[in-house]
Amino acid sequence: MEVKKEQRFTGERALFMSHDLTIMDSIFADGESPLKESRNIAIDNSSFQWKYPLWYCRDIEVKNSSFFEMARAGIWYTHNISLTDCLYEAPKGFRKAVGVKLDHVDFPHADETFWNCSQVEMHRVSARGNYFAMGCSDIKIDGFHLVGDYSFDGCKNVEISNAKMLSKDAFWNCENVTVRDSYISGEYIGWNSKNVTFINCTIESLQGFCYMENVVLRGCKILNTTLAFEYSTVDCETDSVIDSVKNPTSGRIVCKKINEMIWDDPNIDSSKTEIVEKG
Repeated sequence: MEVKKEQRFTGERALFMSHDLTIMDSIFADGESPLKESRNIAIDNSSFQWKYPLWYCRDIEVKNSSFFEMARAGIWYTHNISLTDCLYEAPKGFRKAVGVKLDHVDFPHADETFWNCSQVEMHRVSARGNYFAMGCSDIKIDGFHLVGDYSFDGCKNVEISNAKMLSKDAFWNCENVTVRDSYISGEYIGWNSKNVTFINCTIESLQGFCYMENVVLRGCKILNTTLAFEYSTVDCETDSVIDSVKNPTSGRIVCKKINEMIWDDPNIDSSKTEIVEKG
């Protein structure tokens, strides 16, 4: 492979359609789309400082590198890309990318990042920004910190472990989601979603788990949660006290106690939901 080392690239499409290339200790300064349509590129200890750095690329490996704030809309329509030990400051970072692997990556300005991507693996990733991972599919995440609302809207086939999420309206309009060993704090969790399971999680939510089909909670702590499970089919087993539950459609709720059980919709048959209080 050709090697480019300690160079400064400027101008639009500086390395357009490059292939079989190693780039080390270099700077992509002003100039849009420097590596557009490139193939088989290895990048190490380099920085991207301008817009659209990796569009329509394939087989890209980036290590120990930084994407500055102006590297906006940085990785779109790219297949098979990995980022390791990277700082990604720019918003709108990934769109319609397929085959993404991240290990130890920080997204301090992750607004509208990871939209409509698929086959995504994340390990030790932190992000701050709203609308993270909208419309994605086939996602596996382990070790994840997120501060930002409306995350994972419209996602399918998601597995998340060991996460801390401060995220209002997380997991809306989703299908086939499993979250394990995680902490989630946010209002209105999971609305309009199907087949969502939380295992050994700590969850705080106002009016969470509503309008859901087959929401499952196993071994979770449900804290400061009110008006839960409205119009949902639910299978919940917890040792927590639930502050209030309102009009579940059917299922089973096993808990220490429900402080307020609300049945105020005459169209709901309360006998279809089994309530077991162990306290």
